[in-house]
Amino acid sequence: MAFDIEMIKKVYAAMPAKVDAARKVLGRPLTLSEKILFAHLHPDQKPDNFERGKTYVDFSPDRVAMQDATAQMALLQFMQAGRPRVAVPSTVHCDHLITAKLEAKKDLEVANKESREVYDFLASVSNKYGIGFWKPGAGIIHQVVLENYAFPGGMMIGTDSHTVNAGGLGMIAIGVGGADACDVMAGLPWELKWPKLIGIKLTGKLSGWTAPKDVILKVAGILTVKGGTGAIVEYFGEGAQSMSCTGKGTICNMGAEIGATTSNFAYDDSMSRYLKATGRAEIAEMADKISSYLNADAAVYADPSKYFDEVIEINLSELEPHLNGPFTPDLATPLSKMKEAALANGWPTRIEVGLIGSCTNSSYEDISRAVSLARQVEQKGLKLKSEFTITPGSEQVRYTVERDGFLDVFNKIGATVFANACGPCIGMWDRVGAEKKEKNTIVHSFNRNFAKRADGNPNTMAFVGSPELVTALAIAGDLGFNPATDTLTNDKGEQVMLDEPTGQELPPRGFAVEDAGYQAPAEDGSGVSVIVAPDSKRLQLLAPFAPWEGTDLKGLKLLIKAKGKCTTDHISMAGPWLKFRGHLDNISNNMLIGAVNFYNEKTDHVKNQLTGVYGPVPATQRAYKAAGIGTIVVGDENYGEGSSREHAAMEPRFLGVRAILVKSFARIHETNLKKQGMLALTFADKTDYDKIQEDDTIDICGLTSFAPGQPLTILLHHADGTQHSIQVNHTYNWQQIEWFKAGAALNIIRKQVAS
Repeated sequence: MAFDIEMIKKVYAAMPAKVDAARKVLGRPLTLSEKILFAHLHPDQKPDNFERGKTYVDFSPDRVAMQDATAQMALLQFMQAGRPRVAVPSTVHCDHLITAKLEAKKDLEVANKESREVYDFLASVSNKYGIGFWKPGAGIIHQVVLENYAFPGGMMIGTDSHTVNAGGLGMIAIGVGGADACDVMAGLPWELKWPKLIGIKLTGKLSGWTAPKDVILKVAGILTVKGGTGAIVEYFGEGAQSMSCTGKGTICNMGAEIGATTSNFAYDDSMSRYLKATGRAEIAEMADKISSYLNADAAVYADPSKYFDEVIEINLSELEPHLNGPFTPDLATPLSKMKEAALANGWPTRIEVGLIGSCTNSSYEDISRAVSLARQVEQKGLKLKSEFTITPGSEQVRYTVERDGFLDVFNKIGATVFANACGPCIGMWDRVGAEKKEKNTIVHSFNRNFAKRADGNPNTMAFVGSPELVTALAIAGDLGFNPATDTLTNDKGEQVMLDEPTGQELPPRGFAVEDAGYQAPAEDGSGVSVIVAPDSKRLQLLAPFAPWEGTDLKGLKLLIKAKGKCTTDHISMAGPWLKFRGHLDNISNNMLIGAVNFYNEKTDHVKNQLTGVYGPVPATQRAYKAAGIGTIVVGDENYGEGSSREHAAMEPRFLGVRAILVKSFARIHETNLKKQGMLALTFADKTDYDKIQEDDTIDICGLTSFAPGQPLTILLHHADGTQHSIQVNHTYNWQQIEWFKAGAALNIIRKQVAS
């Protein structure tokens, strides 16, 4: 079934003329990314030779996607906007609130009971405002989007950083906060800084143990977790064309781990095959007719260095399987070097658990390649040495692989099949023994591996690999095992080797499903009621944030000076806290509890300057708020990397933090702060970070003349009576400055809709 076919027809009908006009304005060939961007300029935004990495541009995305954890806050905000219906096709996907503990059926039953209030809210608000609703168990948002909504040449935004997965089907798909989604659903233009472009040329062809996952693991090692910030990564070359559509999706999915705005591939036969296999032949036929507009111009591929800001070339024929980690997704180790690296770093080599699936690697192809290894356990007289779990990406994939006998194979070797949901990938894993905080190793085919990410244990070392490699390592139980060269001892004492993985790009008998889990909205939602109980602990209606008072901010206290990596997981943890994603007051009790305090190397332990007593970060901030005192948070490099969760911006705003001052920001988090009326500032001189003292009182000066490109001044009043004046920068444009003055972007939307 092809959703929103009339919308797609309009996009394709208008695209050639828009691209031709842009090519004329620029006077040069265009990359694929540029074609899609220019084709989605807002009607009020004229095409121009926008400066990459600097010019803010307004766009009109084709659709919005939200997962249940972020949809709560996004839709609570949308309810304030005053619109009777969303302006673009939008969907909600219930995938985050299901805890992986026992097995799929039992875990889903528990989730439906524990989160019934939230599911009912999301179903009713979707029904009222014309939003498609995917029920718990339907699947992970990004897999469901790829199967049903993604289309070549389209543009979508989603309230999850891994929205970028849809780039595997030729879209520009970008992760955003709920406030951005609210803008687009309200029919307003969506703003993005015109991205830089990184071109990655893939030559050769994958074979043997190497998989599409290894491409992005290699790229992450090259670019690091912030190397893609502010850029679109565009893959091309013969190697790209030789890969499956879902393999391309895997690569784009993990582009979030290098900070990229998004990643994409040009339209080709693999995308056409996937569209047809998922019931969207009509879209493939339309795409075929304008295929030249869904690829970069030939001159770009012939001389990419002239059109991209950076070009990287990877020969797939020479690429080796990789494992990335622990604790960061960009620590890339070729498999042949892992035994040596583990010994040098003291990483436990015994693998406790291997986990495959997630939004990154849960396609039919992924599971078919993994099952080709699982079959060898019995065939070769082996035993599974590690616990092993499978998380299907969608009910369509799960049903199809069950029909084709794959789940039976996994069951025979003792694997556990979890629900079609995020589960361990986002910390929703009730892992037995994790509370003991023992040092241990796991391997998974997910995308992130920050400390505490999977099971809440800071000593769990998680390594990221392809599903087939994870399966082989779970069979061996040894991090240093290399299936390409090493043998295993079977039940007869014989030395045997695992055969290379094999699989099918698409199910030979086609996809099948009995109930995909989709609920269409009412044609007229005006009579639908959305009820939020006043005493609910899970949901809370929002009150508008107060506007700026019109003066410089003086007398601020330092709440915390965060040291080192401070991701959105550190600022607003997931796991058990997901249950409060619709209740701003309750979830604010996790604000910055994972950040390391520079002054004592502890988490959730900061000094209250009013009392001199050390205590939890949220409680300390609430004390400042009760006293009417604003605060400032200071951070390190790439502050706010990771998830798109706007709670990491809304919680400080709600509790009275006035500014975040860091060495550098991750893109989505910086935008989220701006949307919520916060000051997002960076040190002009990064060494000024060292001048911030624990007992400082801080003034932010220059706000009465706040203007784009004009630095602000921060005055540090130290406890010993001395002072330091430092310069800080910002990236606010005039519109974003208005968000700050109004108290939040939503305050402006509300006024516009009302008028």
